[in-house]
Amino acid sequence: ARIMKNQLQDALDTVKSKGSKRSRVAFQGHWQGFDNRYRHDVADTSVSRSNLELIGKALSTWPEGFQIHPKIKRMAEERGKAVAEGKDIDWALGELLAFGSLLLEGTPVRLSGQDSRRGTFSQRHSYWYDTTTRERYKPLNHIASEQANFCVYNSFLSEAAVLGFDYGYSLSEPNMLIIWEAQFGDFVNGAQVIIDQFLTSSETKWNRVSGLVMMLPHGQEGMGPEHSSARLERFLQAAAEDNIQVAHCTTAAQHFHILRRQMKRSFRKPLILMTPKSHLRSKAASSPLNDFIQGRFNEVLGDTTVNAKQVDRLVLCSGKVAHDLHAKRESEGLSNVAIIRLEQLYPFPRDQLAAVLKAFGKTCSVTWCQEEPQNMGAWTFVLPYLQEMGMEPQYAGRKAAASPAPGSASRWKSSQDRLIDQALGLAPISD
Repeated sequence: ARIMKNQLQDALDTVKSKGSKRSRVAFQGHWQGFDNRYRHDVADTSVSRSNLELIGKALSTWPEGFQIHPKIKRMAEERGKAVAEGKDIDWALGELLAFGSLLLEGTPVRLSGQDSRRGTFSQRHSYWYDTTTRERYKPLNHIASEQANFCVYNSFLSEAAVLGFDYGYSLSEPNMLIIWEAQFGDFVNGAQVIIDQFLTSSETKWNRVSGLVMMLPHGQEGMGPEHSSARLERFLQAAAEDNIQVAHCTTAAQHFHILRRQMKRSFRKPLILMTPKSHLRSKAASSPLNDFIQGRFNEVLGDTTVNAKQVDRLVLCSGKVAHDLHAKRESEGLSNVAIIRLEQLYPFPRDQLAAVLKAFGKTCSVTWCQEEPQNMGAWTFVLPYLQEMGMEPQYAGRKAAASPAPGSASRWKSSQDRLIDQALGLAPISD
């Protein structure tokens, strides 16, 4: 034993006395030209109308003799018509246009998750099935003769295993848009070990960079505590050193542009997207076609529907609750309230927010509104940033709770109405 110990010690001493012969360069091979420095610079994510029309045509065309399901046929024709006639584009179609535009530009797209081919809420239908032969047809792989490949996989119910695989895939393919989607955002709980050990910390620990996208359906809609929260607060708690991006978009065009932005910058960071459920088809979250052609991703969305000189109350928010606030403000005829949306929460868009707020008077009151309980959501994360900017915001939202959402739909509705009224100044904010 003593001889063996001495041999091991000699070997260790030899290694320590010699300089390292190997040095690992992080950005080589497929990663050549990339870096890991986050920048808020605007990326050009616009797409020509002709390309969008090409994608719209592919989404509304099927092979001769293919027996398409009547409901899918109607949906496909409506999608093609919306693009061709320049109508408003809903969230689900906007996402497919983002995928298709990247494919046309030579960027492959990989999407995996539970029921991702159809979409949890029957919104995507990336595969069509012949009602007689069960033959499969993938319209986004038939946009043009020369395009990248679109891969969609229905995964089994092991979030940790599938997210772990997709994370590993993203380490090798920086030039592919790689997305893991949870059936409901709540199910990300099953993959928490991958998020903590790898996704949010691998850059700091090992200098390993990933461009993986996570799409997590999130929002209070009376569906109970197991189908309402993707635990936004956990990602924000883990956010530091520009390690990840966390966003909660409110329109189809914003979703379109942030997906494209992920592949249009010279650095890669994981992108955590809180995605909608009921607003996948809503008019409120839809966007005009021109926003896809000329627009870009805005980290903060100001309020262009009000006269800034009449505003004495600013409501800051993120995600679906913005639409509830807009609807209530319109029904009450309020002209003194501006609703500002933080579409990206991290890295925090301080300069962009300051530019939006500049249009309003310094005497305006500021309220942060969220539908998550006070100890969840973005409140405790954004508060220090807002205070650093000279604001002392009030909080309008649910009280702290052990459960992310009430189990009763009626109880949810009453608390939702109350927090909206509080945010708009229609009801007092209780301590």
